[in-house]
Amino acid sequence: MITVLLVDDHAVVRYGLRLILESHPDIQVVGQAADGREAISRTRELRPDVILMDIHMPELDGVAAIEQIMAVSPGARVLALSTFDLDEYVVGALRAGAAGFLPKEVSPEELVEGVRVVYRGDSIVAPRLLTRLIGTFVRPSLRVGGVASGNAALSSLGLSEREREVLTLIAKGHSNADIAEALGVAVSTVKNHVTNLFTKIGAHDRAQAVIVAYEAGLVTPGA
Repeated sequence: MITVLLVDDHAVVRYGLRLILESHPDIQVVGQAADGREAISRTRELRPDVILMDIHMPELDGVAAIEQIMAVSPGARVLALSTFDLDEYVVGALRAGAAGFLPKEVSPEELVEGVRVVYRGDSIVAPRLLTRLIGTFVRPSLRVGGVASGNAALSSLGLSEREREVLTLIAKGHSNADIAEALGVAVSTVKNHVTNLFTKIGAHDRAQAVIVAYEAGLVTPGA
């Protein structure tokens, strides 16, 4: 059972998040907080596995709260949420110690998967945000010959043309439903492609897949 603390200054948002998360038998919401200061207190009291943290709150914002939570509970796993996806918010949250950052408009399935990912000890950032960030922090080592070289590198991993298409769309921030619509196939088909290509490239999640796509030259920051 993954225990979760919800932190958001809007009660209706907390209610919605609780409904989404507790519709899954492996997740239990054990507490809520309306601002950063309360989040720190509730973390000490409840010791949740995952803290779902809004970034913009009164009293003490999410970034400052994450910093203090890391000081009192270094093992805490924080998944930051925001209606804004400007790079400085993402970087601020991650530098403060968050294990992931997602925009609030993600689908319920993406939110639940994000909670599970950070609980496992991995990190997650929404693909469209990660694409911009790695343009600064990741060297595109496979892009010597441009996109053609990148495609050759991916071909050496056994990716089909359709799997390369799916990987490109993932790296541009599209959900499985978006990809299914763009390619004119069923969502279940997209899920199969995602599973197969993740296995071939050795990616555990969509964030790692974005890095592979960037390094291969399939996408560039801002594309």
